[in-house]
Order: sequence, then structure tokens, then C-alpha cells
Amino acid sequence: MAKTFDPSKLEIPVAGLRWRCDPITLGFDCTDQLVPPEGFIGQDRAIEALEFGLGINSPGFNIFVTGFTGTGRTSVIKSHLERIVKERAEDFETPEIRDWVYTYNFAHPEQPRAIELARGNGRELVRQVGSLIDILKRDLQAAFKSDRYKEDASAVAEGLNERRQEVFREAEQIASANNFTLQATSSGISIIAVKDGKPLDPAEISALDEEARLDLEARRKVVAEAVEDAVRTVQRHESETSEEGRTLDRQVAERAVAGPFNGVRARFEGNDEVVAFLEGLKDHTLQHLPPFFASGDGGSDAGSAPGGPTPTLLGQSTDPFLPFQINLFVDNNETSGPPVIVEENPTYANLFGQIERRPVLGTYQTDHMMLRAGSILMANGGYLMVRARDVFRHPGVWEGLKRVLRGGVVRTEDQADFPMPALLPQGLRPEPIPVDLKVIMTGDSQIYHLLSAYDEEYWEMFKVRADFDFQMANNADSVASYSSLICEMVSTHGIRHFDGHAVAAVIEHGARVVDDQKKLSTRFGQMRDLLIEADHWAGENGAILIGAEHVEKAIEQKVYRSSLMADRIREMLVDGTLMVDLEGVEVGQVNGLAVYSLGDIAFGKPSRITASTYMGKPGVVNIEREVKLSGSTHDKGVLILSGYLGRTFAQEFPLTVAISIAFEQSYSGVDGDSASSTELYAILSSLSGIPIKQGIAVTGSVNQMGEVQPIGGANEKIEGFYDVCKAAGKLGPDIGVMIPAKNHDNLMLRPDVVKAAADGQFRVYSVNTIDEGISLLTGVPAGEKQEDGSYPDGTVNGLVMERLSDMAEKVKQFSNGGRD
Repeated sequence: MAKTFDPSKLEIPVAGLRWRCDPITLGFDCTDQLVPPEGFIGQDRAIEALEFGLGINSPGFNIFVTGFTGTGRTSVIKSHLERIVKERAEDFETPEIRDWVYTYNFAHPEQPRAIELARGNGRELVRQVGSLIDILKRDLQAAFKSDRYKEDASAVAEGLNERRQEVFREAEQIASANNFTLQATSSGISIIAVKDGKPLDPAEISALDEEARLDLEARRKVVAEAVEDAVRTVQRHESETSEEGRTLDRQVAERAVAGPFNGVRARFEGNDEVVAFLEGLKDHTLQHLPPFFASGDGGSDAGSAPGGPTPTLLGQSTDPFLPFQINLFVDNNETSGPPVIVEENPTYANLFGQIERRPVLGTYQTDHMMLRAGSILMANGGYLMVRARDVFRHPGVWEGLKRVLRGGVVRTEDQADFPMPALLPQGLRPEPIPVDLKVIMTGDSQIYHLLSAYDEEYWEMFKVRADFDFQMANNADSVASYSSLICEMVSTHGIRHFDGHAVAAVIEHGARVVDDQKKLSTRFGQMRDLLIEADHWAGENGAILIGAEHVEKAIEQKVYRSSLMADRIREMLVDGTLMVDLEGVEVGQVNGLAVYSLGDIAFGKPSRITASTYMGKPGVVNIEREVKLSGSTHDKGVLILSGYLGRTFAQEFPLTVAISIAFEQSYSGVDGDSASSTELYAILSSLSGIPIKQGIAVTGSVNQMGEVQPIGGANEKIEGFYDVCKAAGKLGPDIGVMIPAKNHDNLMLRPDVVKAAADGQFRVYSVNTIDEGISLLTGVPAGEKQEDGSYPDGTVNGLVMERLSDMAEKVKQFSNGGRD
């Protein structure tokens, strides 16, 4: 028989179960002796990438920032942007920082004009043009009430009267010469025959003989033609006089408006677009003078109002002074550097702007004053920060953002999801505005890789990636930086200072968070929360400084608040509802370990794994897979078991064993390959007939070569089994957990688990191979393969090969009808 196996050589020393930060090595007694760190810690790669992206102004070099939340992404970005803005503030009069306004388009009212102005000039233009209305009202009314205008208008009217009288005087002479007189009536001019200065009545005309009547009609025709010529001449004179009046009105109006418009024009003489707008506004004013003479009640002011009726502008607004209104679309008057805009809710309207409307009589009206700028235009010439998930949450935003970055212009358009599109009036089509900005998008790696793989335009628009790591190396420099960062957070959040032991506890927790003795977490948002909670418990105790006990209390209470489910499962394990054996030995049965993640907490749970072996169709039957409760990774791990068995035992004869394995009392999905070594141990026990110690729980994946591979959640699995054993009162020298040796550096066990190990009440073992693991679990050496391909008698592998060989022989006999 083989010798028994000594497990002590596989036991991990107590010192290896948790990395300890010695407070003495910190070099201070309290954080009030420290100064905050310069810059950010643990993100050198990401910071270099960010500086690179911010330093290039060429198109397409926008930045996609990846990493976990709480790693300082937003803080780092804002800090660097603040520094860049401060550096550029001294040379701020850069052409890219401008004001933008929308004005009325006199040629095409449905296409408002976009005008670019120097920073701060937008407000000035709005103020000056807005003040023109009152000035023009005053000056125009004064001009048309002046004595000079009255004299000129009277002269024009008198000239018309004189010419009208002269024309009709000539017509009267022609009528008199033909014995007729002209008389003005309401229906026109009547031609009346006279004799001896008296009008002829109808009876006298009827009494005339034929020759006399013909003569009368001939003379009447001559007079009628003279009257018609006179009327046409008078109408021509009236038209000429009306044009003279309009010319007079325009000359007077031009003189009245020239001064105010010239004053505004002089202020913006260097801007051709503003000058063109003022010229158009001046012409519009001269063509629509009546509104400047309207009284407050809507009637006409005293004195005649020159010009014709005022049309409805745009067919939508009844405001006659709409062209004087200027929409200050982008106002950078108070901007002290390149704008930095953080858009928290990047809807289509918030990002690209929108066209607002007002309900009027069952429909909607709009004009250029109802255009609203979005974040992109507010960030024009600067920087825009958005979250990727928020962008993709809103339809059309990602495609719209790509259009802006691709074309370099932004268009304010109607929203596609307007509630009642049938009621929309003909939409405005504002002129696009050129943009030049740097977009910084934050997101996780999954979104980054999806965009990289499936959006061919993505690479052309986000050429720089800044990837924030969730961990950094655990060395003396990192520990010092951690300590300084704690000092900074104390100052920032106004909490108590930490003594050296408390700082050491926080740093140890940083290693615990990433499950690595050689790393520290860079998710400083979580560390900030821990500091604040520790300050609370220090306050509850009336402490002046925060000590290690307060940090540990904060950690314990955070777990306690979220561990209701873990406690319920532990109770079911202890009372036997969920069946596991914590002592004794069993053949083909082993305690596996799984991790349950509930978002803010993860905990380990032991599960009974059993294996049955028998003659039958060769292969491993995974019961979880058969009922579709197994994930693909778990299926792969199970299939690897056949490869291991074939390589190890079936070089001289075929495998003819049927194997059935199951997670007992598993009613939900199982995935991951961390139980594959556990399943293999159960199979080897079943084949060899050697029982497995139930006080040792197992985790670890395996490859076909029999090497035990590292897994995740080692700390949670060990602590989960420890908690169950402690609750069941089963702690002792035979209780422990076996993990892959490659997970040694991942151990950051709770202090109570470490203490139990130090007291000899709990053990943690590490193995490199299946042979080491089965030897530990059974207490029997696995046995090494000999030169003839066999294994020593009495070893686990020897008994397994003997059983497999026997099965192969029996199957052969069965296949031959029972003959040898």
C-alpha cells in the first residue's frame, strides 16, 4: 500500500493569507502631517493619452475615455481642461471663441441668417438694434410732422390742383365753344347742351328737327372726347403727384433713419454680414413705415402715416418689428476661456439645439427668435464632455454627433419625435453654424469595443483612447500616494484626520478590493465613501481621530447592510435545507465553491458536487447541461475532463466509462469553469473508491494536462466556506479550503479568517496539479506514472487505472457475447 500523504507541505502560511501594511513604515502618525498629492495617482497611461489627445487640434482627434466608475476619470479630465483653459486664457482672443446670432432673412424668411461676431459683440448688437425701434419712431414722427415736410407736401398737392384745374379749364372751353357746359356729379362729369346760356331740357331737344339733332350729337361727341382726354390727363397727373409724394416720403424717411442706422453700422463696420443685415433692415423700414406711426391703442398717430399697409411677416407672426429682433444664439460675453461644457442629458434637442413653437389657434407658430442652441454650439471653440451610455440612450444622437464631427457644422432642426407633426407649420431651415470643438466621451470598454468593431466611422472621429485602470502596483510609492490622497480627501470632505493605523487599514482594503496583494485599487470613489463612513463611526464613538477600528467598522457595516441574502443561504446550509457535509469522508462527493454577485456585494457558497461512474456509453454527462442550466464556460470545463482522463489513463486501452456529474440542489444556472477541478476530484474518488475529506472545500479550474488554473473570487469563496463552518460549529484543524497555487497572491482574507488560521482552526491549501489536490483530499498519494505506463499500487491513480482497465475488459467481453 502507498504511504499516506502529508498535507502540511501544501498549506499556505498564515502570513500569506493577507498582505499587511505596517503603520510604522508609513512614516507619520496622523494625516495632518501630510500634504495632498500633486496630480493624480495610478493613472499614468491614461493621463498621457489624455494630454496627447488634448494637445492635438487636428480633426478626428477626439477622445474616448474608458474605465470603471470611481477611477477618477471625470476629475482627471476636468483638471486637465481647467489647466488648458487657464493657459489659454491669457491668449484668449482666439478666432474660435465667438458669439453667434440669428437674424431675420429678408429674402427668404424661412431661412434665418447666422452671423458670427467677436466675443461680447452679440449683446451689443442686440442692444443697439433693439433700441432703434424707439429712436426711429421718434425721428420719423418728428420728420413727418415738421413744417418743412408739410410745406413740401402742400406744394405737391397744390401743384396737382393747379394742373387739374388747367386741364378741366381747357375742357370747359371746348364745351362752351360747342354750346355745352360741364357739370361734376357723383357718377362723373355730365355734358349738358345749352342755348343762350341756358340748359336745354329734353322736350326742347326732342322738338329739334333731324338735321339739328345730328349736329347736336356731333358737337356732343367732340366735347365727350375732350372730357375723356381731360380725365386721362388728370389721372396721369395724380399718378405723377402720388409718386412725387412717395419720393418725398422716402426722402424724408431716409433722412430720418440715416443717422440711427449709420450709428449702429459704424459700430460694426468691420463685419460685412452685420452691415448687410443693417442695410436690409433699413430698406425694410423704409418699405414698411406705418408701424412707426401707430399709437399705443393700435390706431394711427396724429398726422398722416406714410407708406402702405404692413404685411404679416413670415405668414406666421403679427409682430411688425420682428426683423428688429435678434436672437443671441451663443453668448460668450462672460466666458473667460475656451468653454468647457458637460452635458448630463444629451437628448437631441439638448445637444444640437431645437426650434421651439408657440400654440396659436390650433396650430403652432415659430420664427428665428425661437431657435435655441444646444451643448455643441455652447462648447464651440472648446470642449464637450458626454457619457457614451447617455448618448446611445437617445435615438438619433449618435448619428447626429457623427454628422457634426464629420461635416464641421451643426444644424438646428426640428425634432423627429415632435408630438403632433401634422400640426407643424412649414419648418424653419436656419443656416448651419461651423463648429470646431473637442469631444470627450466617457464609457466602458464594452461600448468602446462594440463601436470599434461595428461602426466604421468611429475610428475617424475618436482617434485617441484614454483607458483608466482600476488598479495600480502596490509599492512604497503607491502607499505614500495613497496616504497623501487620504489627506486630500479629509480636507475636501471636511472629515476627521486618520491616524497611521487607520491609513494602513484603508490601504489594505485597497488591496482587498482588487483581490491582489501586489495591487491597490484606483477606484477612489469607493475609497472616499469608506473614509466618510469611517468618520461617521468615529463620531459615534466621540473619537478625535479616525482609527483602524473605525475603518474596520465601516467595512463590516457596509457588508452587513447588504448581506441579508448571504445570511439566509448560510442558515439553510447550517440547518440542512441545503445539504453539504462538513466532516467525515465520502466517495465521489466533494464540496465545491461558487461566488454569488448581487451588485454591491459578492459572497461564497459551498455546493455539494457528486460523480457517478459506471460502464456504459463513454463520456461525461453533465446533468446541468442536459437540463439547460449550464453555461458555455462550464460546459467547456466539463469536456476538458474527458481529455484529462484519456491522456492520463487511456493510452493502452479505450475509455469505456460513463460518468455523471451534478451540482446537487442547484436550481438556477451554473457557469464558469472554476469547479472543473472539483468535478474531476469527485470522478477520481468514484473510480478509485477512495473517499474524500468533506471538511476541505475546493475551487479551481483544470486543463487537459492536469494543471490547476487560477480562478476569480478566491477570497469570497474561502470566507463563504469559513462562515458556514463557523455558524455550524465545525471549525477545527481538519477544516479548510484548497485553491490553485496561482491564486496565492490574490489572498486578502478578512482578519477573523486569518486569526482562525493562526489558531489552527481553519486551513488554506494551494495546489498546482490534480495529483496534489487528490492527494490532499484523500490523504493517499496520487502516484506518479512509471516507465511501463502504470501507476504504483495503492495510489489513487493506480486504483483509477485498475478500475478503468477492468471496465474496458468487461465491455470487451460483453461485446463478444460473454466470450473472453
